[in-house]
Amino acid sequence: MKTYFSSDFKFGILGGGQLGRMLLRETNKFDIQTWVLDASPEAPCKPYVNQFFQGDLMDFDTVYDFGKKVDVLTFEIELVNAQALQKLEDEGIKVYPSAATLNIIQNKATQKLFYVDNNIPTAEFVRFAYTSEIKDAVNNGGLNLPFIWKAAQGGYDGNGVKVVRNISDLDSLPNIECIAEQMINFKNELSVIVARNPSGEMKHYEVVEMEFHPEANQVEYVICPARIDDAVAKKAIAVALQVSEKINHVGILAVELFQTQNDEILVNEVAPRTHNSGHHTIETSYTSQFEQHMRTVLDLPLGNTDSKVAGVMVNLVGTEGFTGNVFYEGMNDILSLNGVTPHIYGKKQTRPFRKMGHVTIVDKDINAARKTAEKVKNTIKVISK
Repeated sequence: MKTYFSSDFKFGILGGGQLGRMLLRETNKFDIQTWVLDASPEAPCKPYVNQFFQGDLMDFDTVYDFGKKVDVLTFEIELVNAQALQKLEDEGIKVYPSAATLNIIQNKATQKLFYVDNNIPTAEFVRFAYTSEIKDAVNNGGLNLPFIWKAAQGGYDGNGVKVVRNISDLDSLPNIECIAEQMINFKNELSVIVARNPSGEMKHYEVVEMEFHPEANQVEYVICPARIDDAVAKKAIAVALQVSEKINHVGILAVELFQTQNDEILVNEVAPRTHNSGHHTIETSYTSQFEQHMRTVLDLPLGNTDSKVAGVMVNLVGTEGFTGNVFYEGMNDILSLNGVTPHIYGKKQTRPFRKMGHVTIVDKDINAARKTAEKVKNTIKVISK
């Protein structure tokens, strides 16, 4: 039987950002050898890997050559060359999640059509080959304002998404394949993290509630457990498990959901990787999403997903007006608060809205944790000096 621990087994990761960095905490805990490929010579993962390679994640040859060096391959970002992953799979390299799963998710139009084909509830949408086609659709009555414009490919971390309230809003958008999605009048934005290993064992974490920054379109707070009725939580979990089953994923799958005013659950989009809405699990859960992802990829028994304590996660992003060498103002002040654990991602340069870290606040009382989270948000500033 092959052993992963204190051995020559090579665990490959495409992407060396903060998600990979937090995954490495778990592989290091189990003494699993890790190899990482990232485009940046200053990737946050770099100090913690056994072997680091610099290269373009979208380049076929770069990804293929890296994949041939490892025993199992995973990724921490969707923007990787899926064709290279498919060839590696065809040649016997274990790739999780699979190229087939990634192909569905990489293109938001393909992803939305997948939901329709599999009777998964989602907001109504129209697919366009080019943004320039949208004006005709609006003028001819085939599309009503306002709507959400989403780039079909390449959107990430709030980029590639725009609320279109007037025709003139389209003028600043790139002329690319896209979707126009109905705006949902929702009560809450929710997320469910699902874990599944190659043997088919599946587990899910508690439903969380997400609060977004209105300008940056990034999550500001993740609240666990979500402050919703049990019936709504059960419905959200059922939909998330349906997506996981239909998409046949292996790994961590984050399913982002809308709770409508009528308590219907609609899938917004999914991410086939560890996710911002699961960072709190490091402190709140018996098994963090990062350890769980490692377990899934290696086909190990899945860990306990129950929560030990309620928690709120606050994203630390670059403050507007500051670019340059990062300085965390107010760190001592937040460390004096009960239940506060900061995570700094190792990025030396800040810029407005760049994700630089997060802080988790735990408390027996979720409402008390949310109040402390507000205090943290107002106290710590990611600036440059």
